[in-house]
Amino acid sequence: MTSEAIAPNKGRDYILTRALHLAAVAALGGFLFGFDTSVVNGAVNAIRAEFEIGAVLTGFVVSSALLACVAGAYIAGRMAERTGRIRVMLLASVLFTISALGSGFSVGPWDMIMWRMIGGLGVGAASVIAPAYIAEISPASIRGRLGSLQQLAIVFGIFVALLSDYFLSSVAGGSAEALWGSVAWRWMFWVEVIPAVGYGILALTIPESPRYLVSRNEIARARKVLRSVMTRGVDERVKEIQRTARREARSSIRDLIGSNNKVLPIVWIGIALSIFQQFVGINVIFYYSSTLWQAVGFTEADALTQTVITSVTNIVVTLIAIALIDKIGRKLLLTIGSAGMVISLGVMAWVFAIADRAMVDGELVPVLTDTQGPIALIAANGFVVFFGMSWGPGVWVLLGEMFNNKIRATALGIAASVQWLANFAVSTTFPKMADISLGFAYGFYTFFALLSLIFVVKWVPETKGRELEDM
Repeated sequence: MTSEAIAPNKGRDYILTRALHLAAVAALGGFLFGFDTSVVNGAVNAIRAEFEIGAVLTGFVVSSALLACVAGAYIAGRMAERTGRIRVMLLASVLFTISALGSGFSVGPWDMIMWRMIGGLGVGAASVIAPAYIAEISPASIRGRLGSLQQLAIVFGIFVALLSDYFLSSVAGGSAEALWGSVAWRWMFWVEVIPAVGYGILALTIPESPRYLVSRNEIARARKVLRSVMTRGVDERVKEIQRTARREARSSIRDLIGSNNKVLPIVWIGIALSIFQQFVGINVIFYYSSTLWQAVGFTEADALTQTVITSVTNIVVTLIAIALIDKIGRKLLLTIGSAGMVISLGVMAWVFAIADRAMVDGELVPVLTDTQGPIALIAANGFVVFFGMSWGPGVWVLLGEMFNNKIRATALGIAASVQWLANFAVSTTFPKMADISLGFAYGFYTFFALLSLIFVVKWVPETKGRELEDM
């Protein structure tokens, strides 16, 4: 029996297997997003030693890709409106592949930065196109869950990157040790070629977004795509998209400006969501956790193990978010997450603030006691739990659905660009903030977690159950 036959019997207005297929392929961009930005975690110390670079340049090598993400996100938003969603996915696939190969063959910090920035263009494009495409092909009743696949793919990509780092480092006996004719840290980058090429191949198996097809007056194709996902209401959905498409011709930056010559409030909300998602410091955990735990006394192997455990935790809580987001709504989920992050980050700030400090390899670092170490680990994983079940998937779902059809791709591109700027700022400044004090760094992130709680309660709209054409 086909899924089309099964769905109506279960009272559904959608074909779950088809919707999952389309959303999962689009979300592969999220997998590469997570993999590409986190794979450097296990290679940081080896790169720093081999290229003989200091803390500032090390921070820039790690975060340089994020600057290119800004450009990638903006360009992808514009390209998606002009050439379609699938072509942007194919471009991202090519960029990821080039970056993976180049990073592994890099001979110094500056060409490493160049290759990382090429990958950043791909990450920026994937961060925009996946939530936009998923939102546009999803029935409203399951849009939150399908949109959360983007975050699930991101955290799974992080997990696979860190697991492969751990495996390669273990086989070689260290990230800087010889492995298969090269050194382990270079293989950490080359592994990405496999999913990067796979993403491009699979993107060719899914149809173009119905929203884009209607904007090109390809109504029959748009109807066919919707019928592959929906069991009823297709004609009404097409007419609604046509109505908004006629009213809302091709978007531009000017469309983000209201009649009072000010940026639309919903655009500011999207920008603020992006800033808060990064300024709570989540990517410090995923970019620097191995280095962080080694700095407070863990061995390289133990630090990588803790990093893998954290990434597994992130996957589990993202599954919880997928189960909850269409039931309790986006706003409540973010509120719970912000409150939990304030507590967990506050504990981390307190532990590192009261810890003794000692000189290790010429650097003054905190030395955690047998009690403080477990508390810091529990708090760090608690932070990941509360972020992963709320702000991780919730922000991407909201950005994919909160803007109306006319401005969606452009506004999402702007919001994602700001998110990458915020990510760059946090990732670049962490090494210097940590030099001041880890207590100071995590106190800073705690403050922004508290601000995020106030912001959600006061300004974030609820989009649960609403059709995109009604936004």
